[in-house]
Amino acid sequence: MTARRRTLIVAAALALMPALAVAQTVAITNARVHTVSGAVIERGTVVIQDGRIAAVGATVAVPAGAQVIDGTGKVVTPGLLDSNTGLGTTEVDAAAGTNDRESRNDRITASADPLDNLNPFSTLIPVTRVEGITRAVVVPSPGVSFVAGRGLLMQLGTVGSTITVDKNPVALYATIGERGAGLTGGTRATSLSRLREILQDARDYDANRAAFDAANRRNYVLSRLDLEAIVPVVRGELPLALSVNRASDILNALRLARDTNIRLILERAEEAWMVAREIAEAKVPVILNPLTNLPTFESAGITFENAARLQAAGVTVLLASFESHHSRALRQIAGNAVSHGMPYDAALRAVTLTPAEVWGIADRYGSIDVGKDADVVVWSGDPFELITAAERVFIRGVAIPMETRQNELLRRYRQLDGAGLPPAYRK
Repeated sequence: MTARRRTLIVAAALALMPALAVAQTVAITNARVHTVSGAVIERGTVVIQDGRIAAVGATVAVPAGAQVIDGTGKVVTPGLLDSNTGLGTTEVDAAAGTNDRESRNDRITASADPLDNLNPFSTLIPVTRVEGITRAVVVPSPGVSFVAGRGLLMQLGTVGSTITVDKNPVALYATIGERGAGLTGGTRATSLSRLREILQDARDYDANRAAFDAANRRNYVLSRLDLEAIVPVVRGELPLALSVNRASDILNALRLARDTNIRLILERAEEAWMVAREIAEAKVPVILNPLTNLPTFESAGITFENAARLQAAGVTVLLASFESHHSRALRQIAGNAVSHGMPYDAALRAVTLTPAEVWGIADRYGSIDVGKDADVVVWSGDPFELITAAERVFIRGVAIPMETRQNELLRRYRQLDGAGLPPAYRK
């Protein structure tokens, strides 16, 4: 993988670039530490050094010269991970020129590189990370094709310098059910048949590249570029994330994965609790927003208890916002899952270590363990409570500025008499 595909470097004038923070030695003491991988540590200490967790425990010594943060009455957790967002690809939903989540070209859907859509200067990134979210999966939306494209996993580092991409691509995204049927011009069976054909074509293309290059192969339904992008799916190297809601459609998705021998992830899955046993037996992860509760014709069985019931059945559950502007609400989403029956520890794990495991970065992220990246958040209290605030956020040991465009606007316009405003804004 090239350096460009690992990291997006954005040049900017120094006058416009925020001061860059650097990783330093920090000790957070006397805090209630949720390691996620183990027991909660009361009055624990977390030492951050060289961008990693250097020590964690109840009797850890503070290194000489370390910046000490008194965590008395505070809660420390790993940084949160939103497993489905549009961060960096959407700015204003109603302005088409700022929305790069959907491809309107049916010959370039799966093959579109999500990194080429990413805007690290997006004002939505600071708004999100000051709420304790340090990493996010950026996901495309279906446009003219029910195969939406590929997603990536990125760190929400300092805007204007370096945005690091943990994994690109992280999955191929498609939709079946009601929306998939509409995009394939037919019924649910039409979308499933089309999906089977696409997977068969990608497998055939992968096995007969020389014949294809010599024009000695049948025509495929997709472009060569899209076929290339789908090959990792049929090889089992990349999961297929299917957006699907109705219980019967979920069963069809499980059957498709079994028949085609692909790795499957279910998204949204609003009636998943109705077939929880089958999902658990198939060992297929489910990404959902437990706050979704508006019934439709294809999700009449929707319930706030979806996440709790799936977790109780042994399903691997990840929580996500499925939003661009409201990704910052992830902790409230998790808190509401708890209020409707999901165990607290399971909900915290569903936005930290579980997605790290599903996306393949658990060796360096998702829990407060020695050696892992220091994505750490210091909360004023229980992070799932509405009145709690993220007081300090570290991404790979770097203290993130707690500034956003909203903060700046508040300071500018809070004086109603016009004091402090630019001349053009004064009465």
